[in-house]
Amino acid sequence: MLTCKRSLLDRLIMKKKKKRKTKIGKFIKTQNQNFQKPQYEEVEEEEVEEERDEGFSLKRSAPSKSYGVQPLGNFLLSSSSSNNSRNSGLGKLYKLTDELVLDILGFLDGTDLGVLGTVSKSFYIFSNYEPLWRNLVLDNTNTNGFSFNESWKLTYVSILKPSFDMSILKGCESLRVRDFYSDYLFQSWLCASLEMKPEWLERDNIDRKCGMSVEEFVLNYEEPNKPVLLEGCIENWPALKKWKKEYLIRVCGDVRFAVGPAELKLDEYFKYSDGAREERPLYLFDPKFAEKVPVMGSDYEVPQYFREDLFAVLGKERPDYRWIIIGPAGSGSSFHIDPNSTSAWNAVIKGSKKWVLFPPEVVPPGVHPSPDGAEVACPVSIIEWFMNFYRETKSWKRRPVECVCKAGEVIFVPNGWWHLVINLEESIAITQNYVSRSNLLNVLDFLKRPNASELVSGTTDRVNLYDKFKGAIEAAFPGTIKDLELKAAEKMAEKKKPTFWESVTDSKVGAFKQGFPTMDEENKKGADVEIKVLFFARARDLAGGVSEMMLQVPSGSTAQDCLSKIFTKHPRLEEIRECMVLALNLEYAPESAVVNDKDELAIIPPISGG
Repeated sequence: MLTCKRSLLDRLIMKKKKKRKTKIGKFIKTQNQNFQKPQYEEVEEEEVEEERDEGFSLKRSAPSKSYGVQPLGNFLLSSSSSNNSRNSGLGKLYKLTDELVLDILGFLDGTDLGVLGTVSKSFYIFSNYEPLWRNLVLDNTNTNGFSFNESWKLTYVSILKPSFDMSILKGCESLRVRDFYSDYLFQSWLCASLEMKPEWLERDNIDRKCGMSVEEFVLNYEEPNKPVLLEGCIENWPALKKWKKEYLIRVCGDVRFAVGPAELKLDEYFKYSDGAREERPLYLFDPKFAEKVPVMGSDYEVPQYFREDLFAVLGKERPDYRWIIIGPAGSGSSFHIDPNSTSAWNAVIKGSKKWVLFPPEVVPPGVHPSPDGAEVACPVSIIEWFMNFYRETKSWKRRPVECVCKAGEVIFVPNGWWHLVINLEESIAITQNYVSRSNLLNVLDFLKRPNASELVSGTTDRVNLYDKFKGAIEAAFPGTIKDLELKAAEKMAEKKKPTFWESVTDSKVGAFKQGFPTMDEENKKGADVEIKVLFFARARDLAGGVSEMMLQVPSGSTAQDCLSKIFTKHPRLEEIRECMVLALNLEYAPESAVVNDKDELAIIPPISGG
């Protein structure tokens, strides 16, 4: 879990007036030391106006198992606490971070965790950390399922010892430890308890369309790779009326669905989702739902905008592409890019979802992808990202695309876009990933990457998927790939190569350039400029699968100077040096062309043998 940028205390009690800060500090401390529901409700009622100023409010169903843990900032404000009982109870292990202590405890089984909890008050709190027991339940159930019993610890015990008197454990859960301070443990409770702030939901800047033609969709959204929210295109789905809990439980019967690493029947999952109060609720996300329950597959149809799906040429060998998604409020997906460079659509059948999307070239704040894209580090919970990073996006020039997608609406997620989704209420949705002609070349490039075996998902044959898919496309649609490659190159160089006179005249004044530099040119001399280099088709292959790179060169550099640096980094590009074409900002350009800051230089190889 990424730590907060500032302490949770700062987040919760930062006020303009010192007097108000003290009040809220007492509120948090009282809340966690006593934690009696009536008293909590009474205090919340007294402070509701001040909490509204900050925008934070707690769910009425907030989990009560905080065990008295307080944010570390409260220790600094406390005049009565001289030590943090967290440290004294851990002995020599107190020097370890909370994350590391929990990682170590993750190697223990349930019995050892239970025994460790009797060693000290500090170990009691750590050993009752719910995610530890959640992992034990999921590791021990697999395809057998489980019946959720109020908490993960009680669920684990009830699985192993069904006859055990649970009232004993429930009585122990009322224990509160005084003077225990930990931002990490408190944040886990807080993220499970917070409602979404109104300011996190108010921005809605996505294009909304109703009754748009397929041609308009392709021209204005699919080809430009731009998100759009579609209204009124699934009104005839039987699922919109039929998919209530009772109906789904009845038609699905004993069929089990994928829920994280477990397989649960729907009645088991709904029992969990109704009772779970945790930071990261489990999501039902099953790619085989229509095969398992055919009637569910007949309760919806692909909207007209997405019916060209070229992955279908692979038949049963195609990667996973459609899922049913069910989850309680607070569940969802943290920032990710959809698999295999596909585009996607997501239709909400019940409930509502908050979406935040960033274009491919903009990495969301707090998200750290590995250089090869195989791994992504980001905040553990979605609420944590909103608390710590959402505000940053308000000052960005390229703000994210955001919306709330409600029942009956469909969102189009273009390939390569980063997106986060959180359910604002219990929700049911259908999503599918697909490949159209607009995205075919991107998918083929992705599947051909040197590390494709690590990046490709949803199939058992990651190594040969490129060859299979390309061969199937060429057999089913002869000439399509070459046509698309030609159009892509032409799009980058729509205008003709400039004439001699265009190359020697000043584009701003239409006259010959004089040999005397202006004052601005003198000031800029010697400074570096940064350009984006784009690689197409064969050039991309010779550059190791890289489609673009940023390059810094001295001011006044020519395209030839840029090529020298590019070939030093990617020497295999020399193979096409004599026959390639350059385009500078969508215009054919000679190697003598001067590049400026923020220019785009495209390296276009010969098409169909040149």
